Amino acid sequence: MVNIGYHAARLQGKINRNLYQSKIAKTVKRDIKITQQVPLTVYALSCERDLPEQVASIRSFITHVGIPHKFTVISDGSYTDLSCQLLRRIHPCVEVIPINEFIKPDLPQCVCDYAQIHPMGKKLSALMSIPIHGTTIYTDSDILFFPGGSDLVELANSDSPVCHYLPDCANSLDGRILYEETEKLNPINAGFILFKHELDWSFAIKRLANLSATPSYFTEQTIVHLTIHNHDSIPLCSEKYVMNVMDQFIYRDNFASKTIALRHYVSDVRHKFWMNVAI
Repeated sequence: MVNIGYHAARLQGKINRNLYQSKIAKTVKRDIKITQQVPLTVYALSCERDLPEQVASIRSFITHVGIPHKFTVISDGSYTDLSCQLLRRIHPCVEVIPINEFIKPDLPQCVCDYAQIHPMGKKLSALMSIPIHGTTIYTDSDILFFPGGSDLVELANSDSPVCHYLPDCANSLDGRILYEETEKLNPINAGFILFKHELDWSFAIKRLANLSATPSYFTEQTIVHLTIHNHDSIPLCSEKYVMNVMDQFIYRDNFASKTIALRHYVSDVRHKFWMNVAI
């Protein structure tokens, strides 16, 4: 039996995305009527393919959280000059930096090798290169922010020195670099991290260096998982910071509301991203 609701949602998402993309040059010029400055620095890694998502994500962050010190888009190298210009037009706080100019020159060789063969290796190299000066956020481009995002300002202003992570809804980890069963507990989604201090990546990077096979898609997330847990970081409330695909096969978005801070629209529910963006 055909799931009409699911296919209708996917079709609507596709149409909405195409409309948004067709008007993106005008969209980036639209004023964001927000003056609130927030004590945050934000980084996102994205590519030319995801330009519409990145534009919508940045605009939603500024609208619902506030104007950060800087919102840095790290280009994986595929962004055209025009796309970089479009991103910068969103707001003066936005800058675009090519990944080859952003990453640290002294990253471990195994990380550099991973970056050469897989996009998630590039993401790992970017995460390890983020400078932490005060509260710093990393966010994927397929994350949309909602009115509850003001909660992030409270976390930024908190005296707590502990980092916060987005709990995953599944165990999407590379078991080859997990040595104990207990290391599979409390899986982390690497799409959103709130840093309060620099991380020591060496514990997890040793696992990567010892991996005899080729790193895969989830190797990056597993390294983040091990590193974040090694620092006794705190999970964000999963009801407010949503990483959930339970509504994948129905029409409506079961989680979008004024009370949540964000939702990570991973590939299974990416079409629902576009059901929550003003076209």
